[in-house]
Amino acid sequence: MTSRISRIFSTMLLVAATGSARADFIDGKLPDGTYHCEVYLLGMFLSLGDITVKGNVYSGPVSFGTARQGYNYQMNKNGEITWLGPLGGYTTGGNSISLTQATLDGQTSPSFDIIMKQPDGAFTASTCTKR
Repeated sequence: MTSRISRIFSTMLLVAATGSARADFIDGKLPDGTYHCEVYLLGMFLSLGDITVKGNVYSGPVSFGTARQGYNYQMNKNGEITWLGPLGGYTTGGNSISLTQATLDGQTSPSFDIIMKQPDGAFTASTCTKR
């Protein structure tokens, strides 16, 4: 009986430890790491650079070298991200961010989709996936 209780307790402890290690929208942040951003255009994938995330700070996107400065971001419980600083070409030249939606599914790598509104009113979607 004691060994059965011990096994049940060990299993519960393992599940609790695993669950707390996984990032979720409730945490209000993306898992730390580098996210490679691409857009599908004219039949091929084009690289838009890498965004680095650590805690609630991001930097980039950067294609070569390293980003000069980090900025804060916020993520609500639905996985919608608000960037609290510039986001490279996504926010220059009249471009603006319409929506950023995170996907933190246990089956795939964490990612987020950025919907950018261009000056002419057209929208472009790109996906950034954790490497």
